[in-house]
Amino acid sequence: MSKGTPSKGKHSSGKTHIICRRCGRRAYHKRKKVCASCGYGKTSKLRKYSWNKKTHNPPN
Repeated sequence: MSKGTPSKGKHSSGKTHIICRRCGRRAYHKRKKVCASCGYGKTSKLRKYSWNKKTHNPPN
């Protein structure tokens, strides 16, 4: 097999992420067995961060 551009096309043949059974998003990594979105497979708690929350307060 040669180096460079011809060999780069052979790397992206398979899927890495499939649908997660907990959150339903296509973020479950097959080899790592961890969901990047909800953290399924790594922790029983949902993956969430304070910087990820939307701060939309409707005016009253």
